[in-house]
Amino acid sequence: MEIRVQSIHFTVTEKLHEYIEKKVSKLGKANDVANVDVILKVIKPETAMNKEANLNIHIAGTEVHTSKIADSFEEAIDLCCDSIARQLQKLKEKQTQSHDNEKLRAILHSSDEPDNI
Repeated sequence: MEIRVQSIHFTVTEKLHEYIEKKVSKLGKANDVANVDVILKVIKPETAMNKEANLNIHIAGTEVHTSKIADSFEEAIDLCCDSIARQLQKLKEKQTQSHDNEKLRAILHSSDEPDNI
């Protein structure tokens, strides 16, 4: 899994970069994540709640995106990771349900055919 971190209007510290890699890598363990784009941005330096984090995760033909604003980048990354985890869980449930529906259709279709004895 490739993690790309981009910062707008500031330089990312090594500590923040390590924090991002630690949090985002947890998302990739349970899913087939190809790559992750993290974009960090300071909106208005003189106001509270001015740190924005965007996460784009690419998974086997699907892209999942979230954006959160908080007082610190660590908090924004935590919120983004929580949001992405929920989205990935819903995506996995939909895929599982679709796969189960296909199996059911195949079973029903095969039982509709008369037996040639």
